[in-house]
Amino acid sequence: MNLRSIAVLLASRQQGETGAIARLMTAEYGLVAAYVAGGRGRQMRAVMVPGNRVALELTTRSASQLPFARLELEHSRAALMTEPLPAAAIQWACALTAAALPERYRAPALYQALEALLDAIAVAPSARGWVSGLIAYETMLLGEMGYGGDRPDPGADLPAQLKALGQLEAPLANSLLAGRKGDVMAARRLLTERLQRMA
Repeated sequence: MNLRSIAVLLASRQQGETGAIARLMTAEYGLVAAYVAGGRGRQMRAVMVPGNRVALELTTRSASQLPFARLELEHSRAALMTEPLPAAAIQWACALTAAALPERYRAPALYQALEALLDAIAVAPSARGWVSGLIAYETMLLGEMGYGGDRPDPGADLPAQLKALGQLEAPLANSLLAGRKGDVMAARRLLTERLQRMA
């Protein structure tokens, strides 16, 4: 199988001396994992940042092998990683998506919502401009995976939004991420701690 798509890089981990295994979200093919040759090298360092939008070219040689990926940067969000609050938000949104979605699960609306959330984090002058979007994204992801329910009202002010985030913590930790990658919740705790300092 060979495919080309625009994707959001969600996560990567080292494989071998210079390679990396990347998890990417696409609108057409869902979540895909692939080996990126030189993914930990100096030339690819700016590309392999969670939240970056990339042009993905995926090549599979056999059904038993991990696909090979070539990535080209389409839109960088790397500069946001120097700012603690936006960095924590991007890390959480990407880690949650990578941990919650099964591979090749197609969810074009989730892809669009993730892109919109990442864009809001990038352009909003403060967290007040994107926290309600994060709440909507978490709620949408829970619903997509079969853990839907009443969406908490984020309200207009940050304390109300923090309360709504608190209401989503249990379904995320105990249902969506239970027994698989619950340690991903550490990224959410870091984010909520930083948001609480703002409030």
